[in-house]
Amino acid sequence: MQIRDLPYADPGAPDVRSGTRFLLWLGRRQLGGQLRSTLWGLLLQLSIAALPLAVGLAVQAVVDHDEGRLWQAGGLLALLGVTLAVGDMMLHRTAVTNWITAAARVQQLLSRKTAELGSLLTRRVAAGEVVAVSTGDVEKIGWFVEALSRFAAAALTLVVVCVGLVLYQPALGVVVAVGVPVLALAALPLLPRATRRADEQREKAGRATELASDTVAGLRVLRGIGGEELFLGRYRAASQEVRRAAVRSARMWALIAAIQVLLPGALLIVVVAYGARLALDGRITVGELVTVYGAVMLTHHPLRNFEEIAMAFSFSRPSAKRAARVLSLTRTTTAAGASGSGRQGATGDLYDPVTGLLAPAGRLTAVVCGDPDAAGWLAERLGGHPADPGEGHASVLLGGVPLDELDLDAARTAVLVQDKDPVLLSGTLRELLDVPSSGAVRAADALAAAQCGDVLDALAQASVDTDGDPMRTRITERGRSLSGGQRQRLALARSLVTDPEVLVLDEPTSAVDSHTEARVAAGVRKLRAGGTTVVLTSSPLLLDLADRVVLLDGAAVAAVGTHRELLRDAPLYRAVVTRETDEEQAVSAAPGTPEPPTASGDPAEAGTLDGLRGLDGMEELPALEGESA
Repeated sequence: MQIRDLPYADPGAPDVRSGTRFLLWLGRRQLGGQLRSTLWGLLLQLSIAALPLAVGLAVQAVVDHDEGRLWQAGGLLALLGVTLAVGDMMLHRTAVTNWITAAARVQQLLSRKTAELGSLLTRRVAAGEVVAVSTGDVEKIGWFVEALSRFAAAALTLVVVCVGLVLYQPALGVVVAVGVPVLALAALPLLPRATRRADEQREKAGRATELASDTVAGLRVLRGIGGEELFLGRYRAASQEVRRAAVRSARMWALIAAIQVLLPGALLIVVVAYGARLALDGRITVGELVTVYGAVMLTHHPLRNFEEIAMAFSFSRPSAKRAARVLSLTRTTTAAGASGSGRQGATGDLYDPVTGLLAPAGRLTAVVCGDPDAAGWLAERLGGHPADPGEGHASVLLGGVPLDELDLDAARTAVLVQDKDPVLLSGTLRELLDVPSSGAVRAADALAAAQCGDVLDALAQASVDTDGDPMRTRITERGRSLSGGQRQRLALARSLVTDPEVLVLDEPTSAVDSHTEARVAAGVRKLRAGGTTVVLTSSPLLLDLADRVVLLDGAAVAAVGTHRELLRDAPLYRAVVTRETDEEQAVSAAPGTPEPPTASGDPAEAGTLDGLRGLDGMEELPALEGESA
């Protein structure tokens, strides 16, 4: 695999049982590249190891006054210089290729998993950890894959050098053959402690990254409540913990590096002392002493690869473990299509067997949850994503077909869930609305239904085009140039353009004022006429326009009816929608209590009046103009 051939047509199915298995799987997938890099590494390392032999021959030729052998030694040195240069160049090229292709494979695997899980990914794994895996962890994993072939070449070179010295000069060669393995394994007892310290550093760095990501994401809110300095102080404390952990880890690696320098030096002293005595006794020649001395001195170069592979494995194993954890996540309790049904699509009523919720096809169903957390949990279920993959709950049915038996693309086409806090990616408004869709809903109609007129005006004023086309105006990352209500309505317009079989909206109007909310509710009802729509909300304006309202108490349906029927007959529903206290419920239920006024005519007005039941004063009413922060 060459860099020019990236990306992979298929990155493969990784072994995610552990971080070590994932690293081994990556190495096997790049076996050809590893072999090429190892061969070039052998050429480089053996050329370096052969230099003392050529120098020793040259020295002995000078001692013997043999000009012919001196020229031969010079030619050998020149040849070794050429092979050394070629080996170094090609090793660097193949090693970097291994690094980049391994990192690219991991990136593709992560991208594929992200596309498979969607917004569910950040519910199971912290956003900061996802960022860390996709950036720093990928580099560390690529480093290990790249260093593996160079380590193999270095280990083979040391074996060749030891065997060659034993054959070349047995008296000194045996000393070297015994000493080099000791040098290579001397740091092994220190590796577990170094690994633990590296893991501790990486864990603290991951927490600091998560904290920084969360702080940046909520910076506007933090500034609004005066909590910016508080969270910055927490990040400073977290970063200092990372620094201290890094220093402790660096000390251990410095000790290992010192051992890798000290012990070869000690071996060199022993070889020189013993070799000098042998030379004085006439048992070896000066050239042989120079050759063995040079060979021992140059073993320092391949021995450095032992230190590097230890560091690479220690740093990459936690990274591989985190990557394997993300890659092991599944969309549902059973993988889509695992049953072999090959279902391509489904239509009909949406039914959740766990809660008993039924959303009839072609109708607008509103769901009121007594527990605010239950709304997010239910939205995940309706989208085919259980909050816990091991919860064992039955899948939601669409037209009698379990969503987890549909192909992934078919499931996403059938059901679209808009989260309570949707994300707008950077780009132009046209790019934002250019999403996979049925083609039945135009972007202009969706923008009108979501009441995005003021958003279009703001984008037109910010447009760099002379004609002020808002569709060509760029929206900043996460829509930070827009207000909360504007972002929410643009996200709603994007969902409406998609025009899925079933549209699930989780609090789609929580950031807009009551007048805008009423118009949005009417627009959504009109545009989604004939489509199945589920709205999780407690807004009276939306509830009054729904064909069917379902009250969810805990994880079960408690009541079903229209908004007005439930206000009259269901005290729990009335308490959730009108925010009544227990005392106010008792007063409302007392005999002779007059009915609160309702409006005739405009359903939005009626819903507003119904929603004001139980309020103590007009000061609790939402603003009539503008948007909430």
